[in-house]
Amino acid sequence: MSLERTHQDLPYSPVSRATIQEHVYARLRDLIVSGGIEPGRTVTVSSLSEAFGVSAMPVREALHRLVAEKALTVVAGRSVGIPPLTAERLEDLRRVRSEVEGTATQWATQLMSPADLSHLSELIAQMDAARLERDRARYMPANRDFHFTVYRAAGSEALLGIIGSLWLQIGPYFNLLKATDDWWSSNRHHKAMHKALARKDGVAARDALQADIDGAATALLGLLATEVSRGSRRGRRGG
Repeated sequence: MSLERTHQDLPYSPVSRATIQEHVYARLRDLIVSGGIEPGRTVTVSSLSEAFGVSAMPVREALHRLVAEKALTVVAGRSVGIPPLTAERLEDLRRVRSEVEGTATQWATQLMSPADLSHLSELIAQMDAARLERDRARYMPANRDFHFTVYRAAGSEALLGIIGSLWLQIGPYFNLLKATDDWWSSNRHHKAMHKALARKDGVAARDALQADIDGAATALLGLLATEVSRGSRRGRRGG
């Protein structure tokens, strides 16, 4: 009996081009939201292609999608980066996030399971520990997991998709908050959310979520103002 087998005999299907494209797109989305591509840093098709071990085509197509979604912008030639954050864009994102994520939080109040609430408690403890150790790398994924555990509990794929798009646009800037106290103070809002969710108080849960969003936006606005002031001083010195 021959041991030779053709690829038609193997119980596997070839990975489709579409599957590779979606995989690269998902990897890039995760990098952006988690801060893997920081504001001010640029990446190229060739560098990402090499890092992911794929050809340039799926990377190029994923980048085109992300530019269309305003998660990335073309910087120069074949380089892309995180779009600059302006006070106007920040305020727009804050208002939309407050309404959309607030709605998801309020919907989730009646649908949170005991397992969900227990998981939120664990994440709050992780963020408290990260705060004490000043470990921002540990804080950020726990923060994201906390929020999306709540949003998934709302039971709306449509709403979850919108929130995912919003986080894709604001997520990279969360890394800038390391220069402020917001990384640590926001866990107070998480605790207030958890208490409200546990007693099924949708209004209080929404209020706590919106306070969390407002706190981060205020801290980022302060950083933007400081950067503008520094640029102005540099300009005067240069003149």
